[in-house]
Amino acid sequence: MSKRKQHAPEFKAKVALEALKGEETATELASRFGVHPTMIHQWKRALLEGASGVFERGGRRKPEIDEEQVKELHAKIGELAVANSFFGTKSEALGREVRRGMIEPHHPDLSIARSSFYYTPKGETEQNLGLMRRIDEQFLETPFFGVRQMTWHLRNDGHLVNEKRIRRLMRLMGLMPIYQKPNTSRPAKGHKTYPYLLRGLRVDRPNQVWCSDITYLPMRRGFLHLVAIMDWHTRKVLAWRISNTLEADFCVEALNEAVHKFGPPEIMNTDQGSQFTSFAGTDRLRRSGVRISMDGKGRFLDNIFIERLWRTLNRRTAQRNTSASTCTLGRQDRRRRRPSGNG
Repeated sequence: MSKRKQHAPEFKAKVALEALKGEETATELASRFGVHPTMIHQWKRALLEGASGVFERGGRRKPEIDEEQVKELHAKIGELAVANSFFGTKSEALGREVRRGMIEPHHPDLSIARSSFYYTPKGETEQNLGLMRRIDEQFLETPFFGVRQMTWHLRNDGHLVNEKRIRRLMRLMGLMPIYQKPNTSRPAKGHKTYPYLLRGLRVDRPNQVWCSDITYLPMRRGFLHLVAIMDWHTRKVLAWRISNTLEADFCVEALNEAVHKFGPPEIMNTDQGSQFTSFAGTDRLRRSGVRISMDGKGRFLDNIFIERLWRTLNRRTAQRNTSASTCTLGRQDRRRRRPSGNG
């Protein structure tokens, strides 16, 4: 049985100091000094806890350590602590482009993770964009289709898709099937909700009841959000706004415009979305003496008139986009079939 090799405290301290400098990896140091990398990690940890004194046995004399080496070691520890603090927490708060600007791609001594530095985010493929357009058109006809039914429908049309893919695309489009289920319109935490006041109410004059809702508009590279305010009696759209976020500001701006043009209504009905239950959304109504009404949970029919407006708007948008795509394909086909100039 071979006897385990014993290393002098001076040797351990020297190796541990080299490891703390961070100029070479533990594997490289193990190859240079002829020891196992695990031992280097242990000596490094022991040196941090108590310097070379922890390696003494019995009455051996404490190995002497150069003061310059100790100062260099302390400086290195400080640098590592600052670097860990910056790269671990503070750098995450900076934007991607800011972090990229801090990198020196041609630094002679430092390497970079090329797969991350040179990565450019890509948009959806042409196939996925075509599927999203097909999903949008079908959803206008059958707004109760969920992921499973939409997947079956696309498979019947010859598209090789699975539920995971369709679920991701429908989430990206913000599509939610219309059917009764719990918690479909949950307000933000701490926001007050109001009862539904239109049940059994006879609406027979303008400005008696207004309603408001938010929908999305599919764009070439994403979606925009549209809010509209409608008079329940005349079905007239009184004001509208478009935004690329779901903050309450654009809803309040539309409300202010409608009140300025037509005066406040008696009742304002919305769903229980956070934009309408927020203080900014309800304060303007309360100050104008408007009674606030909100749909019940899962009761999309409580605001049926503006839901019909969205259905009409989305159908016309889909028809326009389909016509534009057909014209584009026709032009491309004519260019392909156009005879050459050589006759």
